[in-house]
Amino acid sequence: MKKRVAVVFDSAGTLLHMYRVAKDMSDGSVLEDIQTTLLVAEKANRALVVMRTRFDDLWQCSPDLELREFIEMYDVSLGISCSSSPFELEDVYSIIRDNTVKIKDIYDVVSHVKGRCPEISYLAAGLVVDSQESLIPYVLSTGGKMYSSTLETIRTVRELGVDIFIASGDDSQNLQVLASSLSIPMKDVFAVATTHDKERIVKNLKNNHDIVVMVGDGMNDILALRAADIGILTSQQGDERPQVLKDSADIIIGNIIDVVNIIKNVDGYVTS
Repeated sequence: MKKRVAVVFDSAGTLLHMYRVAKDMSDGSVLEDIQTTLLVAEKANRALVVMRTRFDDLWQCSPDLELREFIEMYDVSLGISCSSSPFELEDVYSIIRDNTVKIKDIYDVVSHVKGRCPEISYLAAGLVVDSQESLIPYVLSTGGKMYSSTLETIRTVRELGVDIFIASGDDSQNLQVLASSLSIPMKDVFAVATTHDKERIVKNLKNNHDIVVMVGDGMNDILALRAADIGILTSQQGDERPQVLKDSADIIIGNIIDVVNIIKNVDGYVTS
């Protein structure tokens, strides 16, 4: 009898090649090609926060408008993508109220991404917040587009009869565009999924699947990689990955298309 298989994909860095920048709020410098999850992991009491905003609203605002005012004016919701310690949204809003980050700071990183990646299909903005010091050490923006082999990977995996899901720390607006491009229904997409959310999603899928595969590329995938029957770490983004993350995966691949052969030989890869 054929096994029922589910594959859970992360999005940014896994299905999408990303360009990420951060503005260091201590000196105003812009850091290129950074790993946002590592900015969080390098210190306790930090969280990566996603801003669910329409960029049309952002462009209409004065550069000197404070971020806290913008959030209140446009009723912008926030989501915690990952954190290095337990974090609540109330903590995030409190930290934002205590800081003088301005719309200009968001402009700077978003404009930098758009200037470097004019053909991106994905654009997002966010923050790193620090509850111990009640600071916003970094303002962030990311942009991305699908790897050349992403469409073929999803199409072929689907043809193998596999159930496909996306679990990502990204917001639903960006994920809706990606899911539509890949013909994945939004009911099978989990947005603003934290590290623990991804682990829970994998474990829940085990209830009605014989084999659950997790495909990810970052520290926020580490628990899901460990929980999956097969944990696949992708290195296609090209960034160096911590050894602890590599050790959490069963297989490391250099191109997302390699998932296809793993699925075709799924029985041989499952560990006891």
